[in-house]
Amino acid sequence: MRVYLDHNATTPLDPEVLAAMTPFLAEGFGNPSSLHVWGREARQALERARATIARALGTTDKDTVVFTSGGTEADNLALMGVAAAQEERGRHVILSSVEHHAILNAAAHLGRRGFEVSRLCVDSQGLLDPDDVRRAIRPDTVLVSLMHGNNETGVLFPIASVGRICRERGVTFHTDAVQSFGKLPLDVETLCVDLLSLSGHKIHGPKGIGALFIRQGTRMQLLLHGGTQERSRRAGTENVAAAVGLARATELSLQDQEREARRVADLRDRLERGVMAALPDVLRNGHPTERLPHTTNLAVAGVEAESLILALDLAGIGVSSGAACSSGSLEPSHVLAAMGLPRERVLSSVRFSLGRTTTREEIERVLEVLPPIVKRMRRVNAGRIPSAGARA
Repeated sequence: MRVYLDHNATTPLDPEVLAAMTPFLAEGFGNPSSLHVWGREARQALERARATIARALGTTDKDTVVFTSGGTEADNLALMGVAAAQEERGRHVILSSVEHHAILNAAAHLGRRGFEVSRLCVDSQGLLDPDDVRRAIRPDTVLVSLMHGNNETGVLFPIASVGRICRERGVTFHTDAVQSFGKLPLDVETLCVDLLSLSGHKIHGPKGIGALFIRQGTRMQLLLHGGTQERSRRAGTENVAAAVGLARATELSLQDQEREARRVADLRDRLERGVMAALPDVLRNGHPTERLPHTTNLAVAGVEAESLILALDLAGIGVSSGAACSSGSLEPSHVLAAMGLPRERVLSSVRFSLGRTTTREEIERVLEVLPPIVKRMRRVNAGRIPSAGARA
């Protein structure tokens, strides 16, 4: 049995999504900017997809949805588009220290252009205090960007509380909801966000498609220059088939969403309890309840995460040590380091992320395979790798 528990990196394409996309990969090939019937049919499909995404975000205004090539482009458009459009007001941006690299590296680019970037700290459980945002906002602050659900630990930020603070202070607010979209109910009005990023391949949709919600009236500049596609907010011929796939994946993710979240959370909890019962010195990284239902990050003392991941892979089990875009990096997780965890605990931490296709049988298989592997590795590593310890 092969067991895939790396859904935060990407998810398998749902067959229904592929079926929805297929006509637009073949006979429905028209350019949605063309005036003839082929173009009009493509345009109609694109606008239906746009309306589906808007409804999933709690708005009837489909013109607030801009299709992008994925979450990274959506994040970059949010940060650099707002910064460029509002820099006459100020050049100060606020982030957290545990953001995805799409945000951190875009902010670093802004820093090289003369913007000042403040990174807010989180506590040992990965939580952020909204009052820290309030204290960090200055007269020259033009943007606050905070992720909704962390891709490594699953910890949820209090986005609605921060959104109200930003609205009171007149500061544009963006959230990276790539990991939470489709898993939890999202309403842009309740969250008080001006911008929200999402991605297709995290919800059993295709890769290469995402979207950015842009509230009407938000001052933005273009990131890409070319034609007038996406109402002059994102140049380039739209990927109609992928947009249709994203819309269908969105519809499927909303079906029995609450029940599915409970099911996956139960499997995640079973995995945690089983691992901790079978092995001593295993610690959960991140808050026990304020988190996404499908993610757990465990520190397994006495082993190196990379070695454990490779051993599990040989046993047919796929997990990771953090963000997929950082694979191959020798640097420890910036998320866990920002939580103040000891380096040895960070280096022994493994992420398990479940999805709609995860079954109880698969979790039981992991609980059968993982403990013997860890015990064997601990015997080999005895005296060579320090314990991760129980302290944060």
